[in-house]
Amino acid sequence: QVQLVESGGGLVQAGGSLRLSCAASGVIFSIRAMGWYRQAPGNQRELVATIMSGGTTNYSDSVKGRFTISRDNAKNTVYLQMNSLKPEDTAVYYCNADVRRSFITVPSPYWGQGTQVTVSS
Repeated sequence: QVQLVESGGGLVQAGGSLRLSCAASGVIFSIRAMGWYRQAPGNQRELVATIMSGGTTNYSDSVKGRFTISRDNAKNTVYLQMNSLKPEDTAVYYCNADVRRSFITVPSPYWGQGTQVTVSS
């Protein structure tokens, strides 16, 4: 089995910063893509940012220039540095990873349990 454990959420004032972490553990051969998604009450889950194993990144337009995604492949960990936070960034943030559990298997998506980020105005 594979587990993703997130940490770093919390309450911050508008303009502040938070750093999220997500560590993958279990039977892991390789991880292709890792990413962060978020879901606000009444909304669908949406992409925030992704990063490939080689370092290629992708961001939603709403967070470009404010958020930075990075990863430590040796630790199977992905980070999300969030700066200049806005009240509209308030949501539950979920970590995602495409994990290959062996040489002969294809990647499968795994999700963390989510961490709450609340930005007050």
